[in-house]
Amino acid sequence: MTAVAHRPPSAGGAELTDLTALCKALGDPLRAQILRVLAGDAYSVAELCHVFGVRQPALSHHLKLLVGTGLVTPRREGTFVFYRRAPRFDDSLDGVRTLLCRNLDGYPLEPAIAQRLGEVERDRAERSLAFFHRHAAEFREHQDLIAAYPQYGDTVVELLDAVRRPQDRIALEVGPGEGELLAALAPRFARVVALDNSEAMLARARDFADANQLANLDFVLGDTATGIARGLRAPLVTLNMVLHHNASPARMLGDLATLLEPGGSLLVTELCAHHQDWARTACGDLWLGFEPEQLDEWAAAAGLAAGDGQFLALRNGFRVQIRQFIRLAVAPGDTQTSLQH
Repeated sequence: MTAVAHRPPSAGGAELTDLTALCKALGDPLRAQILRVLAGDAYSVAELCHVFGVRQPALSHHLKLLVGTGLVTPRREGTFVFYRRAPRFDDSLDGVRTLLCRNLDGYPLEPAIAQRLGEVERDRAERSLAFFHRHAAEFREHQDLIAAYPQYGDTVVELLDAVRRPQDRIALEVGPGEGELLAALAPRFARVVALDNSEAMLARARDFADANQLANLDFVLGDTATGIARGLRAPLVTLNMVLHHNASPARMLGDLATLLEPGGSLLVTELCAHHQDWARTACGDLWLGFEPEQLDEWAAAAGLAAGDGQFLALRNGFRVQIRQFIRLAVAPGDTQTSLQH
């Protein structure tokens, strides 16, 4: 039998150059760690410098290489630039990138890096909480600068009625704000739980409920991690103009998936990506909205499938996305008790 020599697959010069650059980009341990950190959330250069303990010029050099190979993508938000793991690319190296990232994500973060990442997230969360503590009384005024609830509330309720199932008796609203959506949830469900990590804002939602005689509401002080620790779960969860105030949107969507029963719906009302940087100081926003594809990516990573949705253009240049995400399967090791019981 005649042996047949193995020939490697042919590749064009440009394609081979790109593959070589990709291998080079991941040939440095620091760049591999940066890519691992950017798997979940977006971070600024200053935040990444803190996480890795390196100076800005050195970090910028590493980010430039990662961006050049399509592994990382930058996004400018006003005067800030945030970097995150790039979505899938429609090119011949997409499979290679996906395989490399999947293997990289199998390695745990070094304890020191994980600790400093936690510090970054805590700093973000504390800034957001401090804003609401100082401006709870003017929350509606600040919110109305961007998107007042009457501008999109009817559309939220329409989608709510479209996705609500007859057997759904409980609803969970995360971040009820002034409480407007509670007025729509209360007559539609036997029990509504309002969860907020700001004591001042939760008090305003409670005052709204009292003024409107909404008697079937429970108010819980805490974040989504608190809800998980308490074993909360509901067949319908709402998140109304909250995600852009959250320190870690990707992690929050993961928590919301845990709080959601299989087959249940998560309704997210959120700003589309914009460039009006004044919203950071005037409204306490941590993020200038999100691309719909970004929400889809985070939701898919959390085990949620995209459902119905509506997009509204407002007169002041902002756009609002009202999205449904469905939890299709039970997460491994999930032992929470339902709010239905």
